[in-house]
Amino acid sequence: MENLNAITGTVQRIQPISEDCCRQMITIQNAEGVHNFIISPETYVIDMIRIRPGMTVTVFYDANLPVPLIYPPQYQAVIIGRNIPNENIFVGYFDENLTAVDEQLKLNISRGTEIITSNGQQYMCPVGQNMLIVYYTITTRSIPPQTTPRKIIVMC
Repeated sequence: MENLNAITGTVQRIQPISEDCCRQMITIQNAEGVHNFIISPETYVIDMIRIRPGMTVTVFYDANLPVPLIYPPQYQAVIIGRNIPNENIFVGYFDENLTAVDEQLKLNISRGTEIITSNGQQYMCPVGQNMLIVYYTITTRSIPPQTTPRKIIVMC
């Protein structure tokens, strides 16, 4: 999960792609166009939400995996989460100073920040040096941008 890219858009369609219905194709649309994602049992669905057409989601996929040369593009979803209006989702590995290794975000944790594990349990250890899913609204204009997140999910 070191090279995850994100696409945010509105779910247009959900359809099964196998006879056992455990794999689904989700079509989302945004300003860049239409994108298809395969949701499999290995896909981490944040908060185990039920994805529905019309919902705004962010889908993270591994940019290192091969992608078939078809239109619309089709990716294997690694993580998918529902977007709340005016809120962003970031997934990345953070060092002990809570700076993402790609230096795209630095976290300032407050008492109001909810910190949980991927299975919903309270996380009571230092969050640095972990893969984190971060929900946040605004950032500073510094480099790296800093934010006080609303919620952090530690991917143990």
